[in-house]
Amino acid sequence: MAFVFYGDDMNWEMFLEAESKKDYYKPLMDFVENEYNNYECFPAKENIFNAYKTAYDDVRCVILGQDPYINPGEAHGYAFSVYDHHLTPSLRNIYKEMSSDLGCDVSLDGDISYLSGDGVMLLNTILTVRSGESMSHKGHGWEILTDNTIKALNDREKPIVFILWGNHARKKKELITNKRHLIIESSHPSPLGASKGFFGSKPFSKCNSFLIQNGMKPINWIKNKRDLFNI
Repeated sequence: MAFVFYGDDMNWEMFLEAESKKDYYKPLMDFVENEYNNYECFPAKENIFNAYKTAYDDVRCVILGQDPYINPGEAHGYAFSVYDHHLTPSLRNIYKEMSSDLGCDVSLDGDISYLSGDGVMLLNTILTVRSGESMSHKGHGWEILTDNTIKALNDREKPIVFILWGNHARKKKELITNKRHLIIESSHPSPLGASKGFFGSKPFSKCNSFLIQNGMKPINWIKNKRDLFNI
């Protein structure tokens, strides 16, 4: 069944309100509440829906992740981003590719949530996780919500770039059927996958070239006024 587009006034508040009325949503929220009451879970409750702070109409690029980081002090509701200056192995490889692709220095700071304010939706397909247990919240309903999120974006008139890294994200390609959009896919930036097609894939420049060709503002991948270094 095709996703029902909400119209020109679509926003994430409206979308999430509609999702909350569906059969899967209350069991999902009950599960999440029980997990957070009984285990250490990430991100903090107030950060679970941070990816939706990128306004629906402002989204120009979606970077799709899997589930949040499983270590304390890292996950804060934005795919691949961490709170502080600690770089995860995947982030370090993302920065290496960004530096090579764009021909510039990049920041040591692992917090890339600034991209959310520049039209990049950093969306995990599963929005919560139990500490130390990757994919522990799989199969409880988050996938339904985030699949519907992708479908809502797919139905948009304005073009979007979908960046899919790794097999988990690439499986979502079947949800992106609108020919207006661009799909950029490669292996995952983790140490196990980076050398299998991620390095040299140039996702950042390809994204910006597509946006410019479609009369849209390119993404400012490098945050201004940061301490820069050569990787």
